[in-house]
Amino acid sequence: MIDEFQDKYKGRNDKETQGFFKEFTLKKILSGIEKDLKDFGVEFDVWFSEKSLYEQNKLQEVIELLQQRGFLYEEKGALWLKSTVFGDEKDRVVIRENNIPTYFASDIVYHQNKHQRGFDKVIDIWGADHHGYIKRMKAAAQALGYPEGFLDVLIVQFVTLIKDGKEVGMSTRGGEFVTLRDLIREVGKDVARYFFLMRSYDSHTEFDLDVAKSQSMENPVYYIQYAYARICSIIKKAEQEGIKIDKSKETDLRLLDKGEEIELIKKLSSLKEVVRKSALTWKPHLLTTYLYDLASSFHKYYTVHRVITEDKELTKARLILIDCTRYCSGHYYDGF
Repeated sequence: MIDEFQDKYKGRNDKETQGFFKEFTLKKILSGIEKDLKDFGVEFDVWFSEKSLYEQNKLQEVIELLQQRGFLYEEKGALWLKSTVFGDEKDRVVIRENNIPTYFASDIVYHQNKHQRGFDKVIDIWGADHHGYIKRMKAAAQALGYPEGFLDVLIVQFVTLIKDGKEVGMSTRGGEFVTLRDLIREVGKDVARYFFLMRSYDSHTEFDLDVAKSQSMENPVYYIQYAYARICSIIKKAEQEGIKIDKSKETDLRLLDKGEEIELIKKLSSLKEVVRKSALTWKPHLLTTYLYDLASSFHKYYTVHRVITEDKELTKARLILIDCTRYCSGHYYDGF
């Protein structure tokens, strides 16, 4: 950066120089964030600039709309939203007495933009420190004339990083923190994604680095992968012995009558409902929990029963059972 721009900007501190480096730095940081998220398996269709709303005079448009609808009033030189009409604890300042918009004003304009882009449902994902802003934001949406169910807010709890049994202290002001990029490098994308999805978003999560890096049954990702690998090994061994998986109606699945087999069958049959519930309630952790429980049911089954036995018909039935387990485990794990 210095080599590229020092000839033009060295020793300058004018508005043009400040504006250039502000824009340059912003683009540099955003491109880094975008790359980190992409490497993490998260891609956004739209990267939206708050500045564009002000350049298009959208704030004034919102102010006029709220005034027309009778939900703004002036007091002590400031402009207030009548958010208490919609259940908020108190009315909120939109424009300060010095005529500078509040952050809340920007949020109102942005949500109007979302509605104008044709979305009939908006789901905001906020950190736990923003819990107090929910009522005012929902009030603003209703004041704009949107239905009560237009906006939903999911509050995501903080994640604590654990290393060597101790919490890793972080401070953005002190420059002490672990970035997502660092985490992916240390434990890998798949493990990082699973660990973040392992608990409900509204519950506190402890991300144990030592567990995440371990190749042991204590690591839930390894636990699931080991079940999958074990099934693949059994099926390969069966094929080497000339036994192929036969999913025709001729295979007698009634032979699968042991307690552990019934448990595994029930777990497999519940997948459709788990997926449905996960989607409807916006809780992906239901799927990670399911995968772990499925692996647990298989490990329990395999500890008690041999799959390849002298009884060929029983072997065929058990091969179908574990192949279904392999499919569900592998197919949905890849989704993470």
